[in-house]
Amino acid sequence: MYGHIVIAGGGQAAVQAVDTLRRKGFTGKLSMVGDEPWLPYQRPPLSKKYLAGALERERLLIRPAQFFPEHRIDAHLGRRVTAVAPRERHVHLDDGLVLPYDALVLATGSRPRRLPVPGTDLAGVHYLRTLADADRIRAECTAGGRLLVIGGGYIGLEVAATARELGMEVAVLEMAERVMSRVTCPELSRFYEAEHARRGVRIRCHETVRALHGDPRTGRVRAVLTEQGTEYPADVVIIGVGVAPADELARAAGVECENGVVTDVHCRTSNEAIYAAGDCASHLNRRYGRHLRLESVDNAFEQGSTVALNLLGTATPHDKLPWFWSDQFDLKLVIVGVSHGYDTVILRGAPASRSFSACYLRGGELIAIDTVNAPKDQMAARKLIAAHVRPSPDKLADPAMALKDTV
Repeated sequence: MYGHIVIAGGGQAAVQAVDTLRRKGFTGKLSMVGDEPWLPYQRPPLSKKYLAGALERERLLIRPAQFFPEHRIDAHLGRRVTAVAPRERHVHLDDGLVLPYDALVLATGSRPRRLPVPGTDLAGVHYLRTLADADRIRAECTAGGRLLVIGGGYIGLEVAATARELGMEVAVLEMAERVMSRVTCPELSRFYEAEHARRGVRIRCHETVRALHGDPRTGRVRAVLTEQGTEYPADVVIIGVGVAPADELARAAGVECENGVVTDVHCRTSNEAIYAAGDCASHLNRRYGRHLRLESVDNAFEQGSTVALNLLGTATPHDKLPWFWSDQFDLKLVIVGVSHGYDTVILRGAPASRSFSACYLRGGELIAIDTVNAPKDQMAARKLIAAHVRPSPDKLADPAMALKDTV
C-alpha cells in the first residue's frame, strides 16, 4: 500500500481518483494540486447554462467544499506543479513547496490550441476552458452584440447556440468543409448547419482566418479577416480550434508521450510510479487495439476510478466504451463509440423530425452511433456496440423497429 499519493490536477479525473481511493479504503496521505483557485468544478456547463447565466457557480462544483477536509485530502488550490523528479519521487510546486510521493497521478487535462495569427491578444478575444474564461465571456455577451466564433466544433457551436439565445448576432467560421467534421458524418454536419442557420447563426465553412483587427483607440477587436478576403465585424471573438494535452510535466520527467501521456491498459505510464488519467492521457484501449486520447467528462471519470483501483492493487483495465454529448439549442447529441474507420452510415429516422440516429458500421459491425434527441437508441447502442454485433442494414434503417431488435 502506498503511503502518499499525489494527484497533479484538479478536474474530474483528479476528484474521481481521490474519491475512489477513500471509498475503497485507502488510509494513506492524499494530496491534490489544482492550478485554479476554485474547488474542482464541471466544465461542460461553461459553454451552455453557465454562460447563459442560468446556472450559479456553486452548482458547478463536483464535490462540496467540506468533502476534501472530511476525507483528509490536502487540496492545494491555485497552485501548480512545476516539475516532477521521478528518481527522488517528489514534485515541486510554484510556491516552493516540495511534495514527496510514493505514487503520482497526472491528471493535468488539456489546454486550448492557440490560433497563430495577428490580433489574438486584442481585448474581446477569448478562449473558453476555465471558469475565469467563462466569467469574462459572460460579461461581454449582451443582446445586440456581434459574436464571431472561430471553429465549428463542439465548443464553438455550443457557444454560438448560447449566444444566439442571449440575443446576439452570431457567425461561425470553420476552415473545413463542414462543422464537426472530426467527430460526425456529413449527414450530421449538414443537419446542425441547417439548425443553426434556422436559428439565425451564420455559418461559413472553407474560411481560414488571416488576422484579427482592432480599434486603435480602444484596443478592442472590431473585425476578423479571412484568407478568402472577407472581413467579418465582431464585438467579441471566441476561438475554439481544439485542445492539446497538457503533457509538459511528463515530457520533462522523461515519461513517454505521444499525443498525450502514454499509458498501458491500467493507466500506468512508462514510469512504474506514475499514472495518468483524463484529457492528458493516451491510453491503450483493448477494445480498439490502439492508443486513444479522449476528451470527455465520462472518460475522465472512468479513468480516475480505474487509476484508483490499480493503485489499491486491484488490476483493472480501462476499456470502457467511450461516449460524448453536446447540447445545442434544444438538440441533444450523444455519441457512443468511436467511428474512426467506418465504411457505412445508416440513418434511423429523418433529420427533419429532429429525432434520429446515424449508425456507423465497419465491415458490417456496428462500431458507433450518433443520436439526436433519441435517448432509447443511445442506451440500446451501448450494449450492441460492446457486443460487436452485425445488425441487419434494413432493420437498422427502420426507425419503427427498436434498435435492440435489429440484430
